[in-house]
Amino acid sequence: MERTEVHLGSSGYPESLAWLENPPKTLYCMGDPALLHTQGLAVIGARKATPYGRAAARMLAGWAASRGVPVVSGAAIGCDQEAHHAALEHNGPTVAVLGCGADIDYPRNAAGLLDSIRRRGLVVSLEPWGTQPRRWKFIHRNHLIAGLSRAVLVVEASLPSGTFSTADFALECGKSVYAVPGSIFASESRGSNRLIRQGAAPITDVSDLASELEMSCGEQLVLLECSGQPVLSALLAQPMRPDDLARELQSGIVEIARELGRLEREGVISRYPDGRYGPCAGSARTLQSHDDETEKQHH
Repeated sequence: MERTEVHLGSSGYPESLAWLENPPKTLYCMGDPALLHTQGLAVIGARKATPYGRAAARMLAGWAASRGVPVVSGAAIGCDQEAHHAALEHNGPTVAVLGCGADIDYPRNAAGLLDSIRRRGLVVSLEPWGTQPRRWKFIHRNHLIAGLSRAVLVVEASLPSGTFSTADFALECGKSVYAVPGSIFASESRGSNRLIRQGAAPITDVSDLASELEMSCGEQLVLLECSGQPVLSALLAQPMRPDDLARELQSGIVEIARELGRLEREGVISRYPDGRYGPCAGSARTLQSHDDETEKQHH
């Protein structure tokens, strides 16, 4: 797989880093270096993530990636890996920032994930090829995550947490910080809840994220409306298997299977490799026109 070194002052160097007080001199890349030039959404969180944190990371990262916003994270166990997986499942762009060489698989359980990102996205590091991970290098990794992103979303974080170095650096750079609120009884949410108390914008669903991204980057990101279509609405919020969808909607499995088949034939949804159904990647216009047509039929 091709390796690329992007040097400060070269045409390929990202503007988002060039104006920093001490910009990194070299970025070591494996994958598509063009992704350095599109500031993404950093989605980060706890390594010891709860099912709640994993689901939130997957839902929000998947939504952003399906709309072409690169998902930037650190490939760590927990929320980070969920965010990358969601982006890949939606055939969206994703960038993994490592605290070791971009050619090193770390953590080891991320080897398959990193291989996919190198082929379909970008793996980038401040460290030269072959550099092994060291704890002190990860704060620099966190700063690079913030530098390559238009905003930082903290999905789940305990106290203390390394996510705070990413959020702090983002604020120093004048970027937005968002956080997903959690239970006041959950230690894994104390950090994210504190960020909200300190001024981070709370993200409770994809509509919050859409609104915040529009405010921070001026883009008109379309939030799809699917009123009257409970199956499609549920799948937009979170990809699900047919039996989970039936329980969620309190409907019969035969009826759900019939509706899934119809939406799949129309190219609105697709079945993911893990057996779940969700919106097709890049299908925003398709879904919008599908909603419009359905509304016409109801009038």
